[in-house]
Amino acid sequence: MLKVLMFNKLYHPCIGGVERSVYGLCEEIKGQVELTILAANTKFRTEVECKHGCKIIRAASLGNILSSVHLGVGIPLCWQRLSYDIIHFNFPSPVAEIYCLALLPKDKPLVVTYHADIVGHKRAMAFYRPFLIRFLKRANRIIATSPYIIEHSPFLSMFKDKCVVIPLGIKTEKFKLTDKIKDRSEEIKKQYEGPIILFVGRLVEYKGVDYLIRAMEKINASLLVVGEGPQGKKLRFLGERINSDKKKVFFVGRTSEKDLAAYYYASSVVVLPSVGANEAFGITQLEAHCCSKPVVSTDLPTGVPFVNLDGITGLVVPPKSSQALANAINTLLEDADLCSRLGKQGKERVESQFTMKGMAQKVISLYKDFS
Repeated sequence: MLKVLMFNKLYHPCIGGVERSVYGLCEEIKGQVELTILAANTKFRTEVECKHGCKIIRAASLGNILSSVHLGVGIPLCWQRLSYDIIHFNFPSPVAEIYCLALLPKDKPLVVTYHADIVGHKRAMAFYRPFLIRFLKRANRIIATSPYIIEHSPFLSMFKDKCVVIPLGIKTEKFKLTDKIKDRSEEIKKQYEGPIILFVGRLVEYKGVDYLIRAMEKINASLLVVGEGPQGKKLRFLGERINSDKKKVFFVGRTSEKDLAAYYYASSVVVLPSVGANEAFGITQLEAHCCSKPVVSTDLPTGVPFVNLDGITGLVVPPKSSQALANAINTLLEDADLCSRLGKQGKERVESQFTMKGMAQKVISLYKDFS
């Protein structure tokens, strides 16, 4: 059986869009390959566990710098001791990419899933850029999650001949409308006045939640913000200002997986108001579509508008515009037929193009090119 080493900077139960995607893919392929997962730990200790048919190694780490660059100092030692046929590397993880250049034997195939460009950090990028280009040159194949990122990324556009598009997928069965989820969604609806507008994600600057909160001044509905993050305090303060006349903005915090599905079903519209290219795909959109909900998202030079098609599965508006968000949300709230049609088409598209099973099949097929 083919031995695959899957690398990501962190691994489940650490939370993040990439972490969720990598975990879902590993769960899907682990019976089809001999799978070892390598990631940085959240502490200065290497921990190994064998769980559900694969080995998980969390290498000792000194923490992180620049908010998300993990210093997994134990990774090189683990790397040298492991036996594998293919390494599947989830980008970005700058320190680990340098390890990879130094330690990966030339005869070992390197498959890279390019999740997102690194945005900002201009001084650090000046140092890092040559290593990044060398790393992508070393890759045998680069998986892009959408055609948009190949065209717009300043790095991927240099390696188009190596790129193959494999969109991210979700486990659609997790969002099936069971009786329990339906009952819970009805409970949620009763807690809030009017239709529910839903945001799901980390509370970080590039998510643009502040623009959505300001848009609520012109929307007669309740906004539920599901998630946590460093911008939480600032956003709650902004929400209090919007709530001065009438309470419209509610912070739910983190929810369980089952409760998350109930929140999607309780909502009328799901919004992804991201303002930066850090938002490379937007899995939240797939989850919303899986629950037959239309999405309002922003027109970014990434995979976001590839997932949510304007006028087909939702509405796409310019980023950094509270007015545009308000107009789009009100359009959907005022037209039940449009809302229903876009939601239905979103569900059909997820089931045909964005399932985790379909994604895994394409990845396994790619691995077989090197076996």
